[in-house]
Amino acid sequence: MSETPMNETLSAVDAEDILRKYDKESDFRKLEGFWAKIVAAIAITFSVFQLYTAVFGVLDAMIQRSIHLAFGLCLIFLLYPARKSWPRDRIHPVDFITAIAGAAVPLYIVANYKTLVLRAGTVTTADFIAGLLGVILVLEAARRVVGLPIVTIAVLFILYALAGPYIPGQLAHRGADLPTLVQHLFFTTEGIFGIPIGVSSTFIFLFILFGAYLEKTGMGQFFIDLANAIAGWASGGPAKVAVLSSGLMGTVSGSSVANVVGTGSFTIPMMKSLGYKPEFAGAVEATASTGGQLMPPIMGAAAFLMAEFTQIPYNKIIISAAIPALLYYFGVWTGVHLEAKRLGLRGLNRDELPKIKNIMMERGHLMFPLIAIVYLLVTGYTPMKAALYAIVFSIATAMLRKNTRISFSDIIAGLEQGARNALGVIAATACAGVIIGVVTLTGLGLKMGSSLVGLAGGNLFLTLFFTMITSLILGMGVPTTANYVITSTIAAPALLMLNVPVLAAHMFAFYFGIIADVTPPVALAAFAGAGIAKANPLNTGINAAKLAIAAFLVPYIFVYNPSLLLLNVHSTLDILWIIATSLVGIVAVSSSVSGFLITTQTIIERVIFFVGGVLLVTPGLYTDLIGAGLLALGYFIQITRVKKSKK
Repeated sequence: MSETPMNETLSAVDAEDILRKYDKESDFRKLEGFWAKIVAAIAITFSVFQLYTAVFGVLDAMIQRSIHLAFGLCLIFLLYPARKSWPRDRIHPVDFITAIAGAAVPLYIVANYKTLVLRAGTVTTADFIAGLLGVILVLEAARRVVGLPIVTIAVLFILYALAGPYIPGQLAHRGADLPTLVQHLFFTTEGIFGIPIGVSSTFIFLFILFGAYLEKTGMGQFFIDLANAIAGWASGGPAKVAVLSSGLMGTVSGSSVANVVGTGSFTIPMMKSLGYKPEFAGAVEATASTGGQLMPPIMGAAAFLMAEFTQIPYNKIIISAAIPALLYYFGVWTGVHLEAKRLGLRGLNRDELPKIKNIMMERGHLMFPLIAIVYLLVTGYTPMKAALYAIVFSIATAMLRKNTRISFSDIIAGLEQGARNALGVIAATACAGVIIGVVTLTGLGLKMGSSLVGLAGGNLFLTLFFTMITSLILGMGVPTTANYVITSTIAAPALLMLNVPVLAAHMFAFYFGIIADVTPPVALAAFAGAGIAKANPLNTGINAAKLAIAAFLVPYIFVYNPSLLLLNVHSTLDILWIIATSLVGIVAVSSSVSGFLITTQTIIERVIFFVGGVLLVTPGLYTDLIGAGLLALGYFIQITRVKKSKK
């Protein structure tokens, strides 16, 4: 039980309703009786299959991915009704039929695997029917779990593939007839069964299962209590608790909205009770939760895809991502601190807060699995093996003390929950495979990259800006995983043409796909925070975008100076210098956005701090000197005004 008063605020919000409203993955059926047992059995079997292949070796790519998709489609059609008006406590006959089809169609590949390999490229009538059904079922599953935007994009790509010869200009191609397209999308590893679903069918599932077991052990409450003990007493304490706890939770969860609802049910009411406006309280939680996908060691599912697309080991990606992630959270923390100072908000009384010593003595061992997974990844274990061992370790460490011990039924329930939590990723990666399949069939990636560079006139900054806008727009309706897949195949090639390092190009698209969750007008994480805070959604989104200002700057920094990603590092001094100037620059920009540093800023002072901060963030000796000069000027003006006001 938490030692904080936060449990009193939990009943103030119906977290489940908010989660269902803003997170489509959470809007599933609540089955009972026979159907609940059937779904649980399928989900548990799914997890057991994934664990079996992790222990004894992954099957041939097409077989592993086909079985993975068969389980995923079957569960999706059973748990997510085709129409909102259909019953939520039992299975509709149409959903039952589509669930059977969803399982059977991918298994057609497993049953006919040798035959399909021997006549690769030849499509029989049975192949065509199975493949066409498979594409349609994947699109329908994505519509139910992820939403209509990604399906619309996938359909537009399919139409592009079919209408190639009739398209004018540079985007024209020779086209493909429907049988050829279906064969490419469903019977090769270039389409639906490509890299995205391949990564989902191996280590993404295991990391999701790992997260499910961490939830079972009470890791979420442990993080909240620990954050309270560390920061609850400081100025604007509950807001800083939200930043810290959401950042910690983000290391094991890939959903911005789920993070907002999970920790926000505790932190947002506390922020409001302290004096923060509802719009700001919701924004703090949304921004902090969204950044969790940027935070190593686990990050979001898209980070695993990045490792496959770039062929850069995952352990190197998480090391490279560490400094930018810390800068992001430093920016959010700074914004929260300045707002607290501006409003004169104090923290909670230390007597109300849990003691760090007590928390660590009682539940500190829950940190061991996270420490273990970091060690395993950094020392060269594959992500699959690291996740597998971490799952075993999380169960074992939970057994060390009675207050965290989980029962055999909890272990079985974890298998079911892990499979359920993976359904959104399965739908998104399978649907993204349709898009990738069209790109590989038509060569659209290079054409779009060339067009983007041409539109920017070969200017790197403009190309980055256009890539950012593309990622943000896609992110408004497409989940991070699919967003990254699209931008990495269409926009990232444009950056590579301008000699941007591979990791920096992909990380740039990755960052802005995530930040879309707090960027108006469609900022789902911010809207979820607004729902808990009972605040205006648009104003909450605007506040969240202000707090996330560092996330809009950091990607530009590491493209212009890859040292921030620990690439092309000449010396440790270079890294320390860029970190130092970036930190100061982020403080300056955050103060400009909030309109407060030592005292309230005038418009001129805000401009001085903003320009000076951006110049400090921008790599280069001259920009650093000019930026430092502007900040010194702004600081002098502020100090002078404060002294005059005291006379």
